[in-house]
Amino acid sequence: MKLEPKTTAFVFPGQGSQTMGMGRDLATEYSQAKQIFEEADDILGFAISRLMWDGPDADLNDTVNTQPALYIHSVAAMRVFSHLYPSFRPAFVAGHSLGELSALTAAGSLSFAEGLRLVRIRGELMKRAGEHSPGGMAAILGLDIPSLEQVCSQVSTSDEIVQVANDNCPGQVVISGAKVAVERAIEGAKAAGAKRGIPLAVSIAAHSPLMASIQDEWNQSVNDCAMDDPLIPVIGNVHAMPMTIADELRNDIKAQMDSRVRWTESVREMLKSGTQAFIEVGSGSVLLGLIRRIDSTASGYPVGSPSDFTSLES
Repeated sequence: MKLEPKTTAFVFPGQGSQTMGMGRDLATEYSQAKQIFEEADDILGFAISRLMWDGPDADLNDTVNTQPALYIHSVAAMRVFSHLYPSFRPAFVAGHSLGELSALTAAGSLSFAEGLRLVRIRGELMKRAGEHSPGGMAAILGLDIPSLEQVCSQVSTSDEIVQVANDNCPGQVVISGAKVAVERAIEGAKAAGAKRGIPLAVSIAAHSPLMASIQDEWNQSVNDCAMDDPLIPVIGNVHAMPMTIADELRNDIKAQMDSRVRWTESVREMLKSGTQAFIEVGSGSVLLGLIRRIDSTASGYPVGSPSDFTSLES
């Protein structure tokens, strides 16, 4: 492998990247990955590995399972990478939404067991928030952030709020909030020049004020979790800046619950600091696609399957 650690960053996917069979080949090929799946089954008290590999789809796509599944796959792939390249330490790590917890584990701040328990709680709490305060999300294509922020402000009321949830890349932004406010924002965005507004098949208004009902419990869960200073700077979702202290990490993942995922800014911060290559660790290559739209000169490599690791060697 010819990648230079000082100019490489690891990125970790969030919800939406899950696929049936995720991690199965990795566990078959590498004992390091197999051990992670076995530990996960033991920690959670049920065979989540079987759910990830055999389904059913509906259960895998339930957020209480999706979030742990993505975390487990990312950590398993990370363990394989560390086994194959033990001296390789990237310049930065970053994760999209849920993926930020995978990044904390990769950075040595959060143990696998502690992280898995926290991720499971996150999924349970977010599902409960969706049941308590049902909402919606939508992808808005082809409209800049300032214009979309103005639209959201205009269509929001004190009881029906919608806001920018994910700044994924130029031209692709996700909004989140009360369902009727999201619907108004879609129409407003189109009127402002958006190419499309696509409602997402979710009832959870992630990264919006509709998460308020679970915020205190989430904060307590994060505070109760053992966390160390990271060995690698973590680019946080909320402020899109490097974090090197455990308390900064805690504050970021607590604030992330109702705050925007500043992915475009996060990637640009890493690029500005000299990053030239990105390795997406875990399921799929969604983040690499976003990164290419942020900067077409950046190179990207997925590592979630044995064939990905073979390609990395070539």
